[in-house]
Amino acid sequence: MSARDPHRFSHELDAAAVERVIARLESRAQDTVFMRLFEKYVAHLTLPESAQVLEVGCGSGAMLRFLARRGDFSGRLVGVDQCPSFIQAANRFADAEGVEGLVDFRVEDAHSLGFATASFDVVIAHTLVSHVTEPAAVLREMARVVRPGGTVVVFDGDYESLTYAFPDHDFGRRMDAALVNATFNNPRIMRDLPRLLPDLGLELTVAWGDAVAEIGRASYFRSFAEVYVPYVTNAGLLPADAVAGWWTAQQQSMQNNTFFACCNYYTYLARRI
Repeated sequence: MSARDPHRFSHELDAAAVERVIARLESRAQDTVFMRLFEKYVAHLTLPESAQVLEVGCGSGAMLRFLARRGDFSGRLVGVDQCPSFIQAANRFADAEGVEGLVDFRVEDAHSLGFATASFDVVIAHTLVSHVTEPAAVLREMARVVRPGGTVVVFDGDYESLTYAFPDHDFGRRMDAALVNATFNNPRIMRDLPRLLPDLGLELTVAWGDAVAEIGRASYFRSFAEVYVPYVTNAGLLPADAVAGWWTAQQQSMQNNTFFACCNYYTYLARRI
């Protein structure tokens, strides 16, 4: 059987599934290790006070809210997502944090953005392209709406590298692959970007990789498994009892300080020619 990437079809999820994904996005934004990766590429951006910034696939809006809370920024922040429930949550969180006047969240399809050409100084895809239907189409739209000389940022994981420790190495590899299959439409897309960007009129200016690893205790990889392991079972990718046993073992390793999980993430900053 095959699985459906829940983010690719986020606009079709039921209310309970939407709330689980929103909770995952928000918990990820509170994770020190993961947020450090976001802060790392933000530090490379030239963001004048009047900068026009677009995030494509903004989810619950956590990344843009971070920018809005910066005291040195008063430009325009726009976030788009295909899922109306995500946009409602983004507006709710922005209002709760008192930054609603600095961010504009709206429903849009990343494959066909409703913005004029050269509308933004910076366009960001933060863990988006691994989920979309056609990555090249999304990247083409990002290149279209950024101004000449502006910056396109693509941050995402190389999810073929995602791995959790498990005593049965053979089943562990199968479970890693099942998690990737259930969660990401384009798990290897970051390997393709150096080849794709020049054809879109984008010149790569800087890129780097980071390993996100949790050893002993877990937060980031705990919430990942809590949300996405059920998709492995529901899709019938592996026997339900075996998946349950794997998850029980992961929880036990978190409790006794023997946990291990890791995934490589990559950041690309490109200039619109």
